[in-house]
Amino acid sequence: MAVPRRLLQTLKRASWALPLLLALAFAASVGVWLRLSDIRDLEEERLTLITDALSLEARISDWLNAEHAAVDRLALQLPGQVDDHMLLNHRAVAEGLRRLWVSATVLDANNRVIAHVPQQVPQAAAPSKERSGVSLDEGGLTAHWSAARPQGGRLVVRFAPSALLRQTLPWWLAQKYDVRLVDGLGQRLAQTGDAATLPGTQSYRVSVDPAMRETWLELNTRIPHRPWWYTLAAGLMGVFILLSALASGMLRRQMREVQRAEGEARTEAAWRRAVEDSLTVGLRGRDLDGRLTHVNRAFCDLVGYGAEELLGRLPPMPYWPADEMADSLRRHQRNMAGGAPREGYEARWMHRDGHELDVMIFEAPLVDANGVQIGWMGSIVDISARKQAEERERRRTEALAHQARLSTLGEVASALAHQLNQPLAAIAGYNAGAIRSLERAGQTDEIVMEALRRLGEQAQEAGRIVQRIRAFLTRRAPQPERCAVPDLAARVLALLKRDLRGVQVDVEMPVGLPDVQADAVLIEQVLINLVRNALDELHQCPGARVRIAAQRVGERFVRVDVDDNGPGLQGRGIDQLTTAFYSTKAEGMGMGLAICRSVIEAHHGGMEAGVGALGGARISFTLPLCAGERSCDGAGPGAAASHKEGAR
Repeated sequence: MAVPRRLLQTLKRASWALPLLLALAFAASVGVWLRLSDIRDLEEERLTLITDALSLEARISDWLNAEHAAVDRLALQLPGQVDDHMLLNHRAVAEGLRRLWVSATVLDANNRVIAHVPQQVPQAAAPSKERSGVSLDEGGLTAHWSAARPQGGRLVVRFAPSALLRQTLPWWLAQKYDVRLVDGLGQRLAQTGDAATLPGTQSYRVSVDPAMRETWLELNTRIPHRPWWYTLAAGLMGVFILLSALASGMLRRQMREVQRAEGEARTEAAWRRAVEDSLTVGLRGRDLDGRLTHVNRAFCDLVGYGAEELLGRLPPMPYWPADEMADSLRRHQRNMAGGAPREGYEARWMHRDGHELDVMIFEAPLVDANGVQIGWMGSIVDISARKQAEERERRRTEALAHQARLSTLGEVASALAHQLNQPLAAIAGYNAGAIRSLERAGQTDEIVMEALRRLGEQAQEAGRIVQRIRAFLTRRAPQPERCAVPDLAARVLALLKRDLRGVQVDVEMPVGLPDVQADAVLIEQVLINLVRNALDELHQCPGARVRIAAQRVGERFVRVDVDDNGPGLQGRGIDQLTTAFYSTKAEGMGMGLAICRSVIEAHHGGMEAGVGALGGARISFTLPLCAGERSCDGAGPGAAASHKEGAR
């Protein structure tokens, strides 16, 4: 592929010579056509010349034969004795002298002159006995006819070939040709026109035998044929080729200038593109109709669309958020009218992958070289990070304020826990004393005794809870112990029995679920918080259901799920739900789930949130297995012990 590409580049560089080559080819074709035309014209001219020569030769031969016949008749008509006067007055002689003859001579048998007209001295040399011939007379070259007389002797009639030509040559041939009569040696006997033969003329010679022995009729064209390269066409073609060469030279110079300008333009465009691509600021160009005409790489990266997808697009743009389409279109119309703020304005855009981003847009008029505005150029800066930083700073400030309140709350909770220890100890002591007093008094009412025993248990439980909360708030480590998850769930449901009235509760625990290593009191508080959150979402839902399930996951953990059939989390994740001071309740403090997550992570577990089996929210947490349970394979999620509690 390299050779054809190199050949194409060479042809492209030499394309300036194409007009000159075409001009030369055209001139050559015209030259060939003119040469062929010359050859054709010469051939036609020669054919015409031959035709005219043969026609004139036939005319002259007919004339000569007629004159010769007249001489033969005259020789037969003359008497034996004839003198000059008689010869001159003879009718045939008079007509012949007027027509063509130069002289008429009568010779006897000894070739002596008997009569001669007109009265001129004849040549010393007697004419030959030939029937006809050519001889030199005083008037120039002449030809003669000779006829024998019956009485003996001969009749000799001389005639001038020039007169013969004048008598027989038509005017139109005289204008067209130089006509000559020549003998066998090439000596001219008679001619019309110039004696010299011009170069470039055509000639044709035909014999006049037997009318004139050894005599030829020669026709020469008057107008010499000039080859086409001696004509105006050759000059015009030369001028044409010269102008084509000049135009090709100018075209080559212009092409070099254009190539140099294109090279500079490409270099400048590449430099500008490199500058634009190196910018972190997005650039977009729009015409007066709002159509995108230019974007740089930063702009494409900003919105997630390629340049080929954006160029030529008219509003609405694909990166405008659907819920803010009307506001975006209104801002676009304001900007097209020239009302964009010079200090810029903020807007919210949508990336192709769906996440939103905040941008700052600066608009400026786009003016061409003639000073006419052809559109608008915009600079777009992504301020999402700045916005997020501002939001984080605001939340940090709020968190610090809430942290201060939480510290105060922790101190108050610690003081309350310290203060509640004595009342709870007193309640436990009084309860134990009351039970012993009733037993000594013999009061064995089972209902009262059961109530007092339950009161003592609740007082002890409250004491443990106060002690664990106080330990947690004073940053003491949890006190893990071996716990059975079904027992934890049962105690939580017993404590929340009053709150669970009217709610269907499903507890699904597989048989043989291994025990976990956890602080039972803290895990109970986590379960209580999750169940109460579910109940808060279900207070207006008919057919409210809560599901507590547990199963082993992997080799080291047990996962506990709390599901409900409420409205769900609506896209919120566990990180957002467990953020400090974030709450979906109007009266909530936003600390419940945050504390729960801290408790679970303190147990080396984790929390998750998603869609539950009942169609609502699901909050899950994991707890580590006991050291003795990790070596066991454990029972999978087999047949679950499921029971339902609550009142309808």
